[in-house]
Amino acid sequence: MSSNQQLDNSRMSRFMLLIVMAGTTMLYSLTMTLVNIILPQLQGAMSASQDQISWIITLNVLATAIATPLTGSLVSLFGRRFVLIFCSASFTLATLACGMCDSLESLIFFRVLQGAVGAPLVPLSQATLLQSYPRDMHARVNAIYGMSVVVGPALAPSLGGYLSEMYDWRWVFFMMVPLGFLATLGNLKYVKDDGKQVGSRFDYLGFTLFSLAIICLQLVLDRGEREDWLDSIYITSLLTFMAISFYMFVVNTGFSAQPYINPKIFLNRNYVVGVLLVFVYGSLNFTPLVLLPSMLQSLKGYPDLLIGWILAMRGVGMIIGFGMAARMGRLDPRVGMILGMGTIGFSGWLMSLYDLNVTLTAVSWASAIQGFGCGILWVPLAVITFSTMPTNLFPAASAFFHLLRNLGTSVFVALSVTLLIRTSKVTYAELTEKLNPYEERLSIATVVGEGPIDWITSLPRLAVEVARQSSMIGYDNVFFFYALTCLFSLPVLSFVTIKKVEPK
Repeated sequence: MSSNQQLDNSRMSRFMLLIVMAGTTMLYSLTMTLVNIILPQLQGAMSASQDQISWIITLNVLATAIATPLTGSLVSLFGRRFVLIFCSASFTLATLACGMCDSLESLIFFRVLQGAVGAPLVPLSQATLLQSYPRDMHARVNAIYGMSVVVGPALAPSLGGYLSEMYDWRWVFFMMVPLGFLATLGNLKYVKDDGKQVGSRFDYLGFTLFSLAIICLQLVLDRGEREDWLDSIYITSLLTFMAISFYMFVVNTGFSAQPYINPKIFLNRNYVVGVLLVFVYGSLNFTPLVLLPSMLQSLKGYPDLLIGWILAMRGVGMIIGFGMAARMGRLDPRVGMILGMGTIGFSGWLMSLYDLNVTLTAVSWASAIQGFGCGILWVPLAVITFSTMPTNLFPAASAFFHLLRNLGTSVFVALSVTLLIRTSKVTYAELTEKLNPYEERLSIATVVGEGPIDWITSLPRLAVEVARQSSMIGYDNVFFFYALTCLFSLPVLSFVTIKKVEPK
């Protein structure tokens, strides 16, 4: 075989590996938003309360957060190829089982299993690609790969909404099974076995301590608003236990020969900046996917299918953003970061101007602009994070990178929901103070438009309208906070080292 033929075969193999890794990642990332669409149906089908059905999401996120840092240890113990094949196959079977469940308990169990075995797929897929391609191609590779990370979850609600309305909630799970089967076959064919690391050991104590800290954090975020945060003994106890567990985990990491999370990854300045920014990225990217559906459904009365199409516009914007980011590969990555952050912040400002009369076009445009910004932002963010990282640390570094992305989503969603509820309550109280029979201006026809208010017949309608207005103002406050987060994240870029040197 000639050298040209070998080169062509090598390029084709790497391209197919890229397709397989993108498909494997999309397999898992779809579950992050698909299940949210069918929660109302699941609640009715399982005869569950609001608190009970929320565990389908909460425990899946917990399992993912705990299992993600396992990636580096699993690769050392079993090899990259085995982990990818095992996780993709197990995830597919768990997804199939979710669609066949007839009880809430069994569904929660398989959702936990789904999160645990699926967690290593995203970081290990990224690490595999970064190790297989030269650094000068990482921008283009991350652009294609990034579409599977963030575009899949953005486009999924439209398909999930259609399947749940036309058929049944089970088909939201069943639709992922063929993709899982293909991903497993692709891993079997195109992923090379890099072998195990001789003498590798698993840090059981570090794993236990880290898991306890993450579990406490997620429970605080999930239950904080309901329990009134620090006014609750339950929340303060969880925070105390989390702090103790995390402190012991840090101490154990310093003394362990093979710690659960390799501390060497934090010696790289670009990586530290990158994980701080990906925490923000996780906040910015997925929070609208949580808030917009509830806003449009409760205040505008939009059906699931229409909400899905609005979120699909976000996915279209992302695809355009990724395409542009791939062409900006030779530019200073900070240019793409500033452009992406600025665009996302602008979309947040547009959303902060919403009122109850906001049109479908305005919501769709803001969603598309936001997707465009997220698409542009992802590629330079990934390039900055891993540009100076030694290749042997890619699995551990990528695992922690995606863990911070998921934690950013959890933390920011919890903060946003708290801000939404509290500002809505304050606004409602302020408005209702001015609505009473003794308010003279409400008896003036030119003010109210239809003559004096009949308080007996109009009070229920007034109460509903005040509640809607208060909720809308609450959402506006959250979106403005969203825009400010983008603005205040930009100074972190000043700590990036542009010179790309391979550490010795």
